[in-house]
Amino acid sequence: MSERDLAARQAELVAALTSGKPVPQGFDAPRVEAARVALLRKRAGEVSRQWPMLAASFGAGFKREFARWAAARPTRGSLRDGWDMARELRLTGAAAEELAGREVSMRYDGAAAPRPRRSPAIRSAGGAVVLQIAGRVRVIRRAR
Repeated sequence: MSERDLAARQAELVAALTSGKPVPQGFDAPRVEAARVALLRKRAGEVSRQWPMLAASFGAGFKREFARWAAARPTRGSLRDGWDMARELRLTGAAAEELAGREVSMRYDGAAAPRPRRSPAIRSAGGAVVLQIAGRVRVIRRAR
């Protein structure tokens, strides 16, 4: 087997493990599936450390919900995975504030890596307003 063939087989295996692609011929499908599930659980744990309020909003079902969302998406890192997932959901409460806090403190267009925001920014999150000025993020909750 040439290096090119080996590289192609490795790429097929990685795609099966991380992007939901078919298991390449010659690999044990149940073992590849077990490894894929374990990698999704690991990714969910990493995302829950980066996005604790997002994870808490799902309770014990976060790993299952994240695995469903991420099954056909290759990882882009836990910060970006959580950010992409949070943007697709209709978040409320602390999870919405967490997303708004990230949105005001960093620029992220969904393609390039997040980078610090230098200009002032403001976002509304449910019952709160999140404001960033001079690098400081403040959450202002409305009186009830």
